[in-house]
Order: sequence, then C-alpha cells, then structure tokens
Amino acid sequence: MTKIKLTKGELKKQRDSLKQYQHYLPTLQLKKQQLQIKILEAQERWQKLKQKATQHEEAIRQWAGLFADPVHSEDPLDFKKWITPTRILTDQTNIAGANIPIFKEIHFPDVDYDFYEVPLWVDTAFSRLRELISFLSEMFVLEKQIEILRQELRITTQRVNLFEKIKIPECQDHIRRIRIYLGDQQANAVGISKVAKNKILEKDLEEALA
Repeated sequence: MTKIKLTKGELKKQRDSLKQYQHYLPTLQLKKQQLQIKILEAQERWQKLKQKATQHEEAIRQWAGLFADPVHSEDPLDFKKWITPTRILTDQTNIAGANIPIFKEIHFPDVDYDFYEVPLWVDTAFSRLRELISFLSEMFVLEKQIEILRQELRITTQRVNLFEKIKIPECQDHIRRIRIYLGDQQANAVGISKVAKNKILEKDLEEALA
C-alpha cells in the first residue's frame, strides 16, 4: 500500500489529482472508441480491395498464357515496363492523435506501343493489371494505417486502464483514509478540549466554594 501524508495538504493534492484523472478519462475513452472505429473502417476497406484484387487475379490467370505470345513484331510485348508505377502518391492525416498515411493515386507510364500491331486483348490486360496493382498498393497503405492505429489504440487502452483501475481508485482510497484520519484527529481534539474545559470549570467551582 502506498504511504501518504495524512494531512490537509495531502488531502487537497489527492483531490486535485482525482479531479484531473476524472477530467481526462472521458477524452481517453472517446479516443479509444474513435481508434477502434477507424481500425474497423480500414479493415473493411482492405477486405473490399482484397475481394476486387482476387477477382482481377482470377480473370488475369485465364489469359496469362497470352503474355508470352509474340504480339509486337517478333518479340513478346514487355508488360512489366507498362505496369510498373512511376509514382504512388500518398497523403497524411491525423486520426485521434495518430498520423497515418492515406492512399491518393497511382501513376503509370504512358503506353506508346502501336495499337494497330497488337491484339485488342492487350489493352484489357494493361487495364486489369494496372487496376490490380492499384488495389495492392492501396492495401499496402491500409496495412500501414492499421498498424499505426493499433499501436495508438494499445497505448490509449493502457492509459484508460491506468486511470480507471489504478489512479482513480487509488486517489479515492487515499482521500478516504486521510478524511478518516483527520476526522479522528478532530474528534480527539474535541474530546480533549471538552476534558480541559471541564477541568477548568471544576477548578473555578472549587475556588468559588473555598
């Protein structure tokens, strides 16, 4: 048990601490709720992108063998060159005190092959592959979001538990103990005062009767 000074000064200190903890606890609880909501939203968005990515992968797999066919002159078309992003743009926002990355857009190089020399499925292939890479890129950013939000949630939950389960009950117990002690001290002082007063009255009475 923590040792405390059983004084009026310490009583004021404990009351001030309790007031401060009770003031900040609702803010921490609200922050915890906001973080939980944002984590769920990010997870739901990730799941939707995962479903889209899976659908694209299945569609691409059906005609993936065509990639090796010579579609431009006598050489296979270099798909990797056209589906490699040139830039992935992200931004940053603050959610409940946590700075997290936000996916904005993705840029690919301009396609400059001869549209008359390649089959029509090539355009569809580029479009599907770029969409797939875009989904995967946003999923990666969302994973970073969730990681940061979970870390912030862990810290916030620890603080909420500290206030709820330790600091506030501890202050309340200290206040109770100090008040009991000061009450006993006051009662004793009153008792002593009455005894002293009675002795003085008795002495005065004896002197008056003498």
